[in-house]
Amino acid sequence: MTAFPDLLAMLSVLDSGARTREDILTGPAFPTPHGRSFGGQVLGQAIAAAGTTVPEDRQIHSMHAYFLRPGISEDRMTFEVDRIHDGRSFSTRRVQAYQAGQVLMSLISSFQEDDPGVEHQEPIDMSQIPGPETLPSVWEKYGHLAGDGRASWIMNRPFDFRHVESDIILSVPERTNKQRVWMRSRDTFDTSALLHAAALAFASDYMLLEPVARQHGVPWATPGMRAASLDHAMWFHRPFRVDEWLLYELDSPTAQGGRGLAHGRFYDVNGALVASVSQESMFRAPGA
Repeated sequence: MTAFPDLLAMLSVLDSGARTREDILTGPAFPTPHGRSFGGQVLGQAIAAAGTTVPEDRQIHSMHAYFLRPGISEDRMTFEVDRIHDGRSFSTRRVQAYQAGQVLMSLISSFQEDDPGVEHQEPIDMSQIPGPETLPSVWEKYGHLAGDGRASWIMNRPFDFRHVESDIILSVPERTNKQRVWMRSRDTFDTSALLHAAALAFASDYMLLEPVARQHGVPWATPGMRAASLDHAMWFHRPFRVDEWLLYELDSPTAQGGRGLAHGRFYDVNGALVASVSQESMFRAPGA
């Protein structure tokens, strides 16, 4: 089994040793089989970079990003942080991700001091959902394919994803625009709440295309299938840890014009809604 990528090392932009001046940082590379940078990596590193400029008592509660150009996965990225505003309770930061002098992604994030107030959430009955320990891991199902480059990319992710419904790696048994996936980091992640949020953003990008592809019966192994993230928005509601099981519930309300929209919600094992995400992606299936 190939060693899983070190998640904390990928998000520790301050430890890169290449900080050139205040608010300009670099993040380590994350090679992929297709050579393009993984969007989740860029998101996670950008959040980590923004957090280095914010007071420690303010935690990220939202981020909105646009992917502008594909990056090269073997090269490091540079992140330039703009301290847009610091108010009495909120701080706003803009982060631009660069390679070779070109902007790859632009992100705005907001941080807030702990502030008690009204609270509610849509209820979920966790007792009706199979637990993660009852479901097979990707390695248990597809470990025999580990020698293939694309298969290794799926199996050697730094997160353990376990589909409540079937995965869609090789086939789509049932067409539906909804799915549920248990997930957690493969290693203990003893770090700040900021980097747990960065890691969750990193993980969220792996699955958001799946309800679109599932609805149209297109497995990941489909030759000629093309997909890319266009934008990404995320909201962080309650404390969580990425090294503890989270239920990732996804749906796709619409697809058109070569684009698909997906929404996701993360719940802890007790049913607390800890984060929400939305993304529109470019999605082009052969023959469509």
